[in-house]
Amino acid sequence: MSDSDDDIPTLSAHTLSALREFYEESRSENSRDDPSTAADHFTVGALSEDWSMSQFWYTDDTATRLAEELLLQAGGGGRIACVSAPSVYQKLKQLCGPDDGPAAMAVLEYDRRFAIYGDDFIFYDYNHPLAFAERGVAPGSFDVVLADPPYLSEECLTKVAQTVKYLTKGKVLLCTGAIMENLAKDLLDVKVCHFLPQHERNLSNDFRCFVNYPSPLLSR
Repeated sequence: MSDSDDDIPTLSAHTLSALREFYEESRSENSRDDPSTAADHFTVGALSEDWSMSQFWYTDDTATRLAEELLLQAGGGGRIACVSAPSVYQKLKQLCGPDDGPAAMAVLEYDRRFAIYGDDFIFYDYNHPLAFAERGVAPGSFDVVLADPPYLSEECLTKVAQTVKYLTKGKVLLCTGAIMENLAKDLLDVKVCHFLPQHERNLSNDFRCFVNYPSPLLSR
C-alpha cells in the first residue's frame, strides 16, 4: 500500500448502513412511480403522493367505502367519474372485474402520471374547469361524480363545482374540508355525512364527505 492510499477516506459501518437504507428507499419510491414494476398498478398508492400538487391518498378502507358507494349509486351499467380522487378510481378498478363493472369510469387528474390508465384518464386543471369538454365529454355524461378538490379555498371549490355540475346527471359525492360546508351547500346543495374519510397521512384539516342524494354515508 502506498502512502497515498492511507489518505483515502473510509466510511464507518454506521454511515454505510445509512447509505444502503437511503438507496433502498429511493429504489422503492422510484418503483412505485414506474407502472412496469408495480405488482398491481391499480393498488391505492401504486403511484406515490406528490405534495407539491396537494396529493394525499385515502386509506385503503376509506377508498373502499367510497368506491362501494359510487358503485351502489351508479347501479348496473352506470358511469362514474372521479375528479382529483385517483385513489378511489384505483379502488374501483380493483373491485370490478373486466365484465362486471360500470359502463364507464373516468379519472380526471392534473398529474399526467395517471395517463397510464389509458382512455379512462382525462387531463384536468381546475383552473380551467370545463376545458376537458373539448375532448368530446358531453354534459351529464356520468351517473355519479366524486370530487376531492386539491385545495381548501373558495376559488378551488367554486371551479371544481362547475366541473361536477357539468359532468353529473345528478348525483354528487364531495370530499373536502369541514370548513367548506356552507360553500359546498350553496354550490352543490350537498349535506354533510357521518362517514369520516381518512388519509394515509394524518392531515391537520378536518375532512368530511357531502352528498346531494339519500345515502348510507349520511348515517354511518
